[in-house]
Amino acid sequence: MRLHELKPSFGSRAPRKRKGRGIGSGLGKTSGRGQKGQKARSGGRVRRGFEGGQMPLYQRLPKRGFHNIFKKEWAAINVEKLNRFEAGTVVTPQLLKDMGIVKNVNDGLKILGKGQLEKELTVRAHSFSAQAKAKIEAAGGQAEVI
Repeated sequence: MRLHELKPSFGSRAPRKRKGRGIGSGLGKTSGRGQKGQKARSGGRVRRGFEGGQMPLYQRLPKRGFHNIFKKEWAAINVEKLNRFEAGTVVTPQLLKDMGIVKNVNDGLKILGKGQLEKELTVRAHSFSAQAKAKIEAAGGQAEVI
C-alpha cells in the first residue's frame, strides 16, 4: 500500500449537496430553506437568546453580585499532606507544585492545620494558619513565611 492509494472507508464521506440546481435535483427553488421568512434569507439566522425583538430574558432579570478583582486565590494544603516528605526536607511551593500536591500557586501558598505532622520539616509558604504553625513547630520543624 502506498500513500496515493489511501481512500476513506466507504460511507465515511458524503458527497456535497448541490443546492439550487433545478427542481429535478430535489433541492431546487428554495434549496431546502422552506418558504419565505427570516430563515430563508441569506445570512438569516438569529443570534442565541434573541426573542424576536422582545426584551430578552437575560436583560429582564436583575444583575446580582460582583467580582472582586483584588481577591487573593490561595493554594491551600493541610499539614497531613507534608508527611510524604523525608525528615529534614525544605518544603517550598515550587517543590509542592513539581510533586503534583498543588496544581497552581496562584497568589500564594497557605498551610492549614488539619491532620498530624510526624516529621521534622522546614516549610516555606506565603501564609500559615496558627494551628498549622503550632503543629510544624511541635514536630521539631520550622515554619518560614516567604
